[in-house]
This record gives sequence, C-alpha cells and structure tokens, in this order.
Amino acid sequence: MQPTYRPSKISRARKCGFRARSKTPGGRKVLANRRKIGRKRLGAS
Repeated sequence: MQPTYRPSKISRARKCGFRARSKTPGGRKVLANRRKIGRKRLGAS
C-alpha cells in the first residue's frame, strides 16, 4: 500500500498557490477573506 499523501511543492503551488487563487473569481474571494482575517500568508506559495 502506498502513502496517500505524497507532498510536492510544485503541485501544491500550482493548485493552491497565490497565483492560482488570483486567477479564478472564487479564489479571489478566498484571498479577500484571508486578507480580511489578517492572515500572514494568503496562499501556499
């Protein structure tokens, strides 16, 4: 049985990085909410 989580920084950044979030309207909403909360990091990248 293989491990279910195989971390890769590239695939993580492409899927849930800042630029990936900025591209879609829903992702921009996510960033806006995280800014409103006052997060130090907004995306994975």
